[in-house]
Amino acid sequence: MSKKLKGNLMLLLTSLIWGSAFVAQVVGMDHIGPFTFNSVRNFVGSVFLLIVIPFLKNNAPHDPKEAPATENKNVLLKGGVFCGVMLFIASSLQQFGVLYTTAGKAGFITTLYVVIVPIIGLFLGKKVSKKIWFCVCLAAVGLYLLSIKGDLSVNLGDFLVFLCAIFFSFHILVIDYFSPQVDGVKMSCIQFFICGLLNTVAMFIFEAPSVSAIRMSIIPILYAGALSSGVGYTLQIVAQKDTDPTIASLILSLESVFAVIAGVLLLNESLTLRELSGCVLMFIAIVIAQLPEKAPLKEIQNG
Repeated sequence: MSKKLKGNLMLLLTSLIWGSAFVAQVVGMDHIGPFTFNSVRNFVGSVFLLIVIPFLKNNAPHDPKEAPATENKNVLLKGGVFCGVMLFIASSLQQFGVLYTTAGKAGFITTLYVVIVPIIGLFLGKKVSKKIWFCVCLAAVGLYLLSIKGDLSVNLGDFLVFLCAIFFSFHILVIDYFSPQVDGVKMSCIQFFICGLLNTVAMFIFEAPSVSAIRMSIIPILYAGALSSGVGYTLQIVAQKDTDPTIASLILSLESVFAVIAGVLLLNESLTLRELSGCVLMFIAIVIAQLPEKAPLKEIQNG
């Protein structure tokens, strides 16, 4: 099996793990609150990465030029803290959102971060192409079909998950800023710890956690923590060494499709034709947004 094919299969497994994690989030809150779930989940993810980090020392980039500069511990800590705060806000909104909406819809709306990121970039001085604006409009129509009911009201869960997508966009931009300077897996380990710590504070303020209740939700917690956070992130890091980034992003966007499939198969959820049409439009927008731009003819000739 070629390295490229192996990498693509690993990314496909990553998208499957991330998509089905929405089911774990729904089931996990049958006995515990959102902050309790996220607290334990993130600590599990952090501990898991602490265990695997020593085994990733030989996982350096193939090209020495791609390796980050001498790692600055202060930058690593700063990046981990910022990422952890963004992840805390985004995951909390998502976790509350899935209380009021389906796992499938939550998966699709969350994936809107692919379109939201370039919009935020516009305010940071980055140009947005006509193609991206088209994707934004197409995704907006899909979101309307998926979330807006006959009385033009928005489901609370859909709205919370949409806010979650916005904060996940900020999270992606923060990672984009810090990741070239530090070890991505180490920064992820720190972010999970910070996120777990913030969730623990919120847990004791807003909820009444108990060990017995956590034990009753241990399977979905371990799945979301070790597999979705730990394994999923590690697979992505390892696989993208041998895979074209455009192909990688397209495969990972299948997370939203697996979220719907998992919701239907495991939670007996269903989508109306209108909601399904919205999902299809949003998925098309997400895919188109990730396709590479054609280089201008002059640029090709000069190259």
